[in-house]
Amino acid sequence: AFDGDAVIFSDESERIFQSQGIEAFENHERENARKPLPEGPFARLLKALSFIQNNFKNAEGRAAPIRTALVTARSSPAHERVIRTLRAWDVAIDETFFMGGVAKSAVLAAFRPHMFFDDQPGHCAHASTLVPTGRVPIKMPQD
Repeated sequence: AFDGDAVIFSDESERIFQSQGIEAFENHERENARKPLPEGPFARLLKALSFIQNNFKNAEGRAAPIRTALVTARSSPAHERVIRTLRAWDVAIDETFFMGGVAKSAVLAAFRPHMFFDDQPGHCAHASTLVPTGRVPIKMPQD
């Protein structure tokens, strides 16, 4: 399972949220909804997993034993850019959760991924009590 901003996607939008607030972030995402997000540090891993899943389905005719999930704090209207980006990358994700500020721990407890990657120390601290968790280090403006 992956977080979105600063993990699968670049930290471009996260930086706007951190420095200018939610309204500026939502405006930025609305204005750029048709522009795919730049790749983040784990984009290649997600793309590789998607490729394996797709080829396994084609070769075996059944679902791949790998399942992927996106668990992100984003919500409407910022979800549109994520969906369009994944389509542009030709990446299918098995489960997508747009949490809109709700704690990710409930979804992680129910989904039980083998691994969860996030950039936020607080999210990682909560998640690590439920599932193996990796913090993706990212330098933010206040760092």
